[in-house]
Amino acid sequence: MQLERVRPTVFCVTLHAYELSTLIAAARWAADGGEGELPEDARKQLRDLLDSYDRQLTAEQSVE
Repeated sequence: MQLERVRPTVFCVTLHAYELSTLIAAARWAADGGEGELPEDARKQLRDLLDSYDRQLTAEQSVE
């Protein structure tokens, strides 16, 4: 994942296909009421994606 601040409240996000799939799967699960367990591999991918987001956001903020 790469984040680029275009304007103060606008980011350009570059994702791998699997990262986008992870976000979509999590959003669908949440939109459906989060019923049942999110599979462990999906949770791991989501944690990895969130870690990447946090790193990119921290790096972006340190540039300002």
